[in-house]
Amino acid sequence: MANHPPHRAGGICFELAGITQTRGNRTVLENLTVSLPDGELIALIGPSGAGKTSLLRLLNRLDDPTSGEVRFRGQPLTAYPVRSIRRRVGFVFQTASMFPGTVADNLLTAHSLGRNRKESMATGRMQEVLRLVELDADYSSREANDLSGGEKQRVALARALITEPEVLLLDEPTSALDPEVADRLIHTLSRLRNETGLTIVMVTHRLSEARSASTYLVMLEAGRLIEQGATAQMLSKPAHERTRAYIASGG
Repeated sequence: MANHPPHRAGGICFELAGITQTRGNRTVLENLTVSLPDGELIALIGPSGAGKTSLLRLLNRLDDPTSGEVRFRGQPLTAYPVRSIRRRVGFVFQTASMFPGTVADNLLTAHSLGRNRKESMATGRMQEVLRLVELDADYSSREANDLSGGEKQRVALARALITEPEVLLLDEPTSALDPEVADRLIHTLSRLRNETGLTIVMVTHRLSEARSASTYLVMLEAGRLIEQGATAQMLSKPAHERTRAYIASGG
């Protein structure tokens, strides 16, 4: 993952300024202003309906806000072509949907959409991302749709990584997995961030996952920012009573 920008201490990856998001007559994000730092594993936490996934989907323009502005590395997100931003900001959904064919077919299809599309580099890149997501090289020949749920999620993760993104977004990536498989995937994400410096933004409904893997927390409730900060600080000394109550409840 040599093409990732190094972790820039104090740098800002995304800024959301005055974001409101409505669906029909329902407001899902309300006047939200938050900065997401570079090089961190950021967990978006909060009760169901807090707006976590709605925020995440704004970061690579799966949705656009009703009002307000999202900036990526200091520039309005709308200034980037959509295809460009989705190469630079990968997205992994709750449930992994596989393309037809083998794992290699899945990875090569994604590679063809990336910044460096030379076929001569595809095999080496494929081997690298399989290693990063902790799948053996022989997985490349397996039928993708025959894999277990946990294996499919790792392939989806590898598929997102093969385009060499600067940021990886994950929407409750363990929600469809049993606890043991989920724990292993969370460990993989933590190691991935430590090894590559990749900025990761993850929605989770499991406070234990945020506690074990994240380096930075953003607490939302009813579409509003409650508190944000370094994970260790927020978990040990939360500044807001709503954060204290959420942590005390175990999420």
